[in-house]
Amino acid sequence: MKKATKFLTMTLAMVMTVCTLTACGGGAAKGNTITFGTNAEFPPFEYVTSSGVIGEYDGIDMAIAKQIAESNGMTATMENMEFDSLLVALQNGQIDAVIAGMTATDERRETVDFSTPYYTATQVMIVREDSDITAATDMADKKICVIQGYTGEICVQDMGYSYEAFKKGTEAVMELVNGKCDVVVIDSATAQKYVGDNEGLKIVEDPGAFESEEYAIAVQKGNTELLDKINSAIDKMLADGTINELAVKYTEEVTAE
Repeated sequence: MKKATKFLTMTLAMVMTVCTLTACGGGAAKGNTITFGTNAEFPPFEYVTSSGVIGEYDGIDMAIAKQIAESNGMTATMENMEFDSLLVALQNGQIDAVIAGMTATDERRETVDFSTPYYTATQVMIVREDSDITAATDMADKKICVIQGYTGEICVQDMGYSYEAFKKGTEAVMELVNGKCDVVVIDSATAQKYVGDNEGLKIVEDPGAFESEEYAIAVQKGNTELLDKINSAIDKMLADGTINELAVKYTEEVTAE
């Protein structure tokens, strides 16, 4: 984010006004555009396609982002980047909000504000069909793959297991397909996509080991103006069933491909 330079006393007032509208934590998006950040490696929530709802990006989150913008008389644009870079980009003012299947954790709340949760998910294990893994405890002596920065990595860390982290879900799943690892820990909806795309894989659930988590949209700390706009749109979409319809639609589409 470019910062205004202070030349004269009169200019200072203008700078303060610009600051409240951009990266100083209290403003809305710039002009009539909301720039969202995402990591388009997380189907059915965000992925790259030939004709997406926002540019080349499609998925549950992309459709939600578009409707949030339109309900506020604005346009949504999307910046695709590595998951670990999203909150840094948000804090630096490169983007206005993050929508990336991001779990609203207490740790993340220390640096950003989250919207009303719009989706509840859980972690699962993807294994080969002949695997003897039936519960999370069975991973103790196995080679585990996760996606860097995702909740699955945190869960495996908390269990005290060693693992290998990948930048993309497709890379982790290919390790499993090629017999180079025993299990991939990832979000349930995305697991359905990968199992549908690759023969010989199955999903193993363990509700006792993996608690449910809530996805929400992140904005800069103190940016109540934008947060209120986002929450208003989410509340409406939850009430009229739009988000549930999008979840069903995209989950069915990606598993049918």
